[in-house]
Amino acid sequence: MDIARKTALEILYEIDTNNAYSNIILNAYLNKNKEKLNNNDINLISEIIYGTITWKLTIDVIIEKYSKIKIKKMSPWVKNLLRMGTYQIIFLDKIPKSAAVNETVELSKKYAHKSSSFINAILRKIEKKDYEEITKIKDYKERISKMYSMPEWLIEELMSEYTNDEIEQIAKYSNTKPKITIRINSIKTNKEEFIKKLQERNISYEETSMPYFIHIKNVKNISKIDLFEQGLFTVQDIGAGNISKMLAPKSKETVLDICSAPGGKTTHMAEIMKNSGTIIACDIYKHRLKLVEENYKRLGINIIETKQMDATILEKEFIGKFDKILLDVPCLGIGVMKRKPDIKWQRKKEDIEEITQIQEKILTTSLNYLKENGELVYSTCSILKKENEDLVNKTLNKINEKQKLQFELVEKKKILPNENTDGFFFCKIKKK
Repeated sequence: MDIARKTALEILYEIDTNNAYSNIILNAYLNKNKEKLNNNDINLISEIIYGTITWKLTIDVIIEKYSKIKIKKMSPWVKNLLRMGTYQIIFLDKIPKSAAVNETVELSKKYAHKSSSFINAILRKIEKKDYEEITKIKDYKERISKMYSMPEWLIEELMSEYTNDEIEQIAKYSNTKPKITIRINSIKTNKEEFIKKLQERNISYEETSMPYFIHIKNVKNISKIDLFEQGLFTVQDIGAGNISKMLAPKSKETVLDICSAPGGKTTHMAEIMKNSGTIIACDIYKHRLKLVEENYKRLGINIIETKQMDATILEKEFIGKFDKILLDVPCLGIGVMKRKPDIKWQRKKEDIEEITQIQEKILTTSLNYLKENGELVYSTCSILKKENEDLVNKTLNKINEKQKLQFELVEKKKILPNENTDGFFFCKIKKK
């Protein structure tokens, strides 16, 4: 029995039945079985897991074209065997259809033996042209939803804010494999020296629009190379890098990073500040602050202090103390679905109201911590106006009405998901 597909099936079953997050359960399985799995196995498992979850809605549409039994009525084993088999047939050109069908049917004899012939019959009918048919659906919302495997409620939200071309860009690039982007640690090295080290290790790279950010092309597990352990770089998306760049903290300033874990933006700010000044990095969970500590220690940064704190509750000792504040609030994560495909299936339309209430509370509280003429950057990895422009404007209007005009929105930027980056919104607010 194919160990890679067997492992992939067990992980998909776990995700489906326990609402587990794909990256967490995948890492747990890979660590548990690392002695049995080679690199090719690990690559195939990751491909099947992320691909099947990303394309789940489209895959289910194709299965139901040939099955009299609806997906909802199938047992978890049958459903996930059909999904992973269909994913390989439709989306993986390097795997022959015969191999995808035969290996899936072989697995079904152990995990769903009574349904083996049913699974075999369905998979043999499925062809790549089934996806082509979906691309010709006339109704716009239905076509985009089924063609790009995106829930209809989310398409509706996007339709109220974006053009059809923009929606198609968002949907398309939410399904592509993310590039591995790294930020060179300017405290320990410079770009020229670092690139020499990459060349010595035969690691290929690609320049980006950001000076100290590059795409790495031929390394699967970037955190295992010696340059990472030496603290010469950290993994960070270009869009996320733009957020710290907008805040532009200066050397010797006092900076607050309110929702800091795992510390990518925190350490970027420290590098911009040339490791001079003070950054207080906060998070509600102690175990997540440990990630921040691991990050800054590895990078050789010594201006960061961590503090456990609930961002919705006012910290009186922080009032009026900070030159700059970074506020990367919890959000729906619509901009990072290419990295976290589970978001598409775990988020619901009703979540918008709940998350925006939390965001408004955190922003209102955080503005108290700015010095006069201080600046705060509010950011999300979401691209819905309700979490971004609408929320910021509403919050500032409320505060300014109560306290006379105090806070001003001075700059804003939105990045839609594309081939080089995830989707983000960020804006700068100044205290007058």
